[in-house]
Amino acid sequence: MTNTSSARPTGGERYLIGVDVGTGSARAGLFDLTGTMLASAKRDITLYREAGSIVEQSSTEIWAAVCASVREAVARAGVDPNAVASVGFDATCSLVVLGKDGSPLPVGPSEDPQRDIIVWMDHRAVAQAERINAQGHDVLRYVGGRISPEMETPKLLWLRENRRAVFDAAWQFFDLADFLTWRATGDLARSTCTVTCKWTYLAHEKRWDPSYFRQIGLGVLADEAFARIGQDVVDPGSAVGNGLSARAAEELGLVPGTPVGAGMIDAHAGGIGTVGVDGPPESNLGYVFGTSSCTMTSTAEPVFVPGVWGPYYSAMVSGMWLNEGGQSAAGAAIEQLLSFHPAAGRAQELANTRGVSLPVLLAELAAKKVRKLSQTVDLAGGLHVVPEFLGNRAPFADPHARAVIAGLGMENDVDNLVALYIAGLCGIGYGLRQIIDVQASSGAPIDKIVISGGAGQLDLVRQLLADATGKPVLATQAEEPVLLGAAILGSVAAGVFADIGAAMASLSRTASTYAPADGKTAEQHARRYAAFQKLQAVAREIR
Repeated sequence: MTNTSSARPTGGERYLIGVDVGTGSARAGLFDLTGTMLASAKRDITLYREAGSIVEQSSTEIWAAVCASVREAVARAGVDPNAVASVGFDATCSLVVLGKDGSPLPVGPSEDPQRDIIVWMDHRAVAQAERINAQGHDVLRYVGGRISPEMETPKLLWLRENRRAVFDAAWQFFDLADFLTWRATGDLARSTCTVTCKWTYLAHEKRWDPSYFRQIGLGVLADEAFARIGQDVVDPGSAVGNGLSARAAEELGLVPGTPVGAGMIDAHAGGIGTVGVDGPPESNLGYVFGTSSCTMTSTAEPVFVPGVWGPYYSAMVSGMWLNEGGQSAAGAAIEQLLSFHPAAGRAQELANTRGVSLPVLLAELAAKKVRKLSQTVDLAGGLHVVPEFLGNRAPFADPHARAVIAGLGMENDVDNLVALYIAGLCGIGYGLRQIIDVQASSGAPIDKIVISGGAGQLDLVRQLLADATGKPVLATQAEEPVLLGAAILGSVAAGVFADIGAAMASLSRTASTYAPADGKTAEQHARRYAAFQKLQAVAREIR
């Protein structure tokens, strides 16, 4: 094991820290070397929204939230900081813009320099993405044929066209996970995961394509030899720099030199924490069900799936190709759907009284109405939902798609709200089934779905997803597989495990399996899936 601090003991228990920065919070988890989480802590982070699909955050606030979470997790576990073997980070694929000496720059019309992050879900760059797609450069083959406004080159182009002074003044453009490892170590290394999945880096050729940047209007980055977006690209889990800098170690309450692993996008860390269970990674689809959803499928050879991002080389599991799908709104789509109903206020009051969230309350109410969870589909009745409130990420790569709700009547009671909730969950499941079907037809079939993410923790949700897709849904023993995935990255950097594959095999285990229903229930889902596809097609046609 690498020992980078003379103050760190060579014997005794060793522990791993995983840090996850999601859309709404920063979390830290402390794990032992069996993959058991001993303690965790969380800090909320601010999301700034403005007209024009603008969504922004502050890297200063996020780093402070990370530090507070790490300190609290270590204190809760009662662990000596000297016994922390490593730190690993994951984060949303958001764009961080820093000026000279790492100072934040304002990325939007607020002119607030603290708002230096364009969040992944920000869609200000739709026009730029459409222009890039119209030019049809060959690199687009590796993002499913169409680039998304959620990716970084359309956002960079928006900055150059709309905030030229900020673009020119920028010292570095970071994906958020790479910002965190830089802030922790002072090293400018980028992760293969971030720059391949969101920046068009060609990992299988170990290079950027200058002609792409010149064609779309970002030739200045090529002229600079990509100094502002990453010249040193390393695999996830690689040791970054010399470990924690003295400044970062003091802020985090850890020991200088503690190894830090190159990071990952949050969903991909969830994949690392899950897809190694119960068979080889290529058999399992990693499904992260949170604010958005993300699907991850690993293959030995590249598989080109129209409308599904990738194939990306070594973006999650080293040496394997990754196809990435999902939807821009998943848990957020359910929340939006429920907010429209006249009974939402009453139900929320009841949820508050019971100390649970609204979806948890509705899941409990639904479960009480049936003998088996698979029977909850009956509660949806004639209600059908295509929950594409924020477009279709996959398999249509259509940011203009919008939600469809069919069969809603004048009912205003909580029972009808429960029915709408079930119909919405079914819609999430049918969108997942659509991605699985398209990938299988292109040569990337899967046998099982391994789930993670806060919105996917309920038994009802897992069972409905299994029934809607016709695939078994597996849940891991890890309470927080995304945090475990981040911790795995650090463990590899510290030499605790030889590589990510070995760490996955050692630390990931199946806790429960939700088998899909058969018979009449399966037939019912098949009919509802056909209705989902018809509604989706009609919405595209009339638009």
